Order: sequence, then structure tokens, then C-alpha cells
Amino acid sequence: MTTPSAVILLSGGLDSATVLALARAEGRKCYCLTVSYGQRHSIELDAAKRVSGSLRCEDHKFISVDLTLFGGSALTDDIAVPKDSVGEGIPITYVPARNTVMLSLALAYAETLGAHEIWVGVNAVDYSGYPDCRPEYVQAFQTMARLATKAGVEGQALSIRAPLIHWTKTEIIRRGLDLGVDYGITHSCYDPTPEGRACGRCDSCLIRGRAFAELGMTDPALLPL
Repeated sequence: MTTPSAVILLSGGLDSATVLALARAEGRKCYCLTVSYGQRHSIELDAAKRVSGSLRCEDHKFISVDLTLFGGSALTDDIAVPKDSVGEGIPITYVPARNTVMLSLALAYAETLGAHEIWVGVNAVDYSGYPDCRPEYVQAFQTMARLATKAGVEGQALSIRAPLIHWTKTEIIRRGLDLGVDYGITHSCYDPTPEGRACGRCDSCLIRGRAFAELGMTDPALLPL
């Protein structure tokens, strides 16, 4: 029986590292794709390299798309990253169309590989209010993918796998630890220090830190070097 192939969108963060581990645990041949979109730091790209090396994917490609040309987000523009609270609504760290751009690139990669799955670490529970992390968005993109591709037209349906979408951050970390994920090599912070350490104060750090605390642990990203 042929081992199924999958494209994994790998940011270098906690969620995407867990998704890669899950895909490997389900017996997928994993082809990782990391998108440099003009984010305010390259630290997460380095983290993606560490994660793919640790979890042994088949190949790891990097592609650049400069979303700083549009701006409109604290991650791609000269806008301060909010600190010390997890707000309501869609925050300024939302990057317009980022997941749509990334999934479209992953779709192209999957077609060339003959892969029928794209795995992505979006989450609709412990997340920052992004509209492109919701189940209805994932379902809509899958419908589009089946309409827009040669594989889909020929009856080889492509699936968007978002296994974490209904999990809490605590559940994600617990499952990742069971699978041997080293969260100390991941990076989720929106506004790292000049030394590349997590700030501990942005909403991504706060959500992540609280989840580790619920497990009786300290987020390894916040431990002293």
C-alpha cells in the first residue's frame, strides 16, 4: 500500500509543530512548507527549520511573499503589538488574507506532489479571533480547492486537515508532548526581544503560557537560557 503524502504548513510555532507530529503519527509522508510573508522577525523561520529537522519531514521548502507591501497588521507594518491582555474581536495582529495566501501556496505544492491532504494548525478555541481560523473558513477553502484543481476535477478530492481546530491549547500541548514534540524549539511570540526570546506579554505568549501552566509546567520559551 502506498504511503499517503501530505503538505504541512509549518510556521515554527506550537500549533504547526503539533500538526506535523500528528501527521507523522498517522503515517503520512510529510512535505513541509514555510511561508516568509514579511513578518516583523525571522525567528519563527529559524524555528521552522528546527522543528522540521526534529520531526523529520521528507522535504522542507521556504517561499517568500511580501505582505509588507500592503501592511495593515502589527506583524507586517510599523504598528505596536498589544501587550498584557487577550482582547476581544479581531486584533491588530491579524494579517489580511494570510491563511488564504498560505493555503493557496500549499495547494499548488500538493498538486505537484500528487498529495491529497494539506495539514494546517488553525484553531478556533484558544486563538486570537482571526476570521481565517474558523471551521467554516477551512470548509470553504476545501470546497474551492476541489473546484480549482486538476486533481479535484478528475475526482481525486483534496482535503484540508485542521486537526486542532476544536482543541484547547492545553489539549494541543498535552497531545504534542505525548508525541515527543520539543516545544522548546518552537516560537510563537509576536514581538520577541532583540535576543530572540519570547516577550511573554503578547496575546500569543499569554495564551501559550496559560496552557502550559494548566499542565503544571512553565512554557519552555520563557525559561532562562
